Amino acid sequence: MTIFLCGFMGCGKSTIGVKLAQKLNCNFIDMDSYIEQQASMTIPEIFEKFGENYFRDLETKAVQDLATHEGVIACGGGAMLREVNANIARKTGEVILLDVPFRTCYFRIADSDRPIVKKSTRQQLQKLYEERYVIYKKHCTKIIDASHSVNVTVQNMINVLDFEEK
Repeated sequence: MTIFLCGFMGCGKSTIGVKLAQKLNCNFIDMDSYIEQQASMTIPEIFEKFGENYFRDLETKAVQDLATHEGVIACGGGAMLREVNANIARKTGEVILLDVPFRTCYFRIADSDRPIVKKSTRQQLQKLYEERYVIYKKHCTKIIDASHSVNVTVQNMINVLDFEEK
């Protein structure tokens, strides 16, 4: 099965995804890293050179490429905003929203080099969080409270997904 983790920047998709993959004894792929490898440039470079729409097209291609991947995929914060991406992901596995309050996400991303963070104020990011959260909820198959420790969150995911640890 493919497990797509979605949620706002800083919600823990990569950190939780690595731990979940270890517990399930399966592969882990960070979609942003995958896109950087495919494009041979960093995400900030892609945004600077080609713009956000081009990057979103690369995300769609990545979802298509990874849809048959057995394992855990940490999606970028915007990957599940496009309905086509969510439809592909839901057809091939689970789309799990990692539910974390904005203040926690902001604390984790405030000093990052993420293009959207660098060009936005805290208020703009909170508005973006609120807009995206509605879409994440619409496009996911399950919601997990990820405001606990990584280990507790991972165990809750395993319980909700009804998996056996390997």
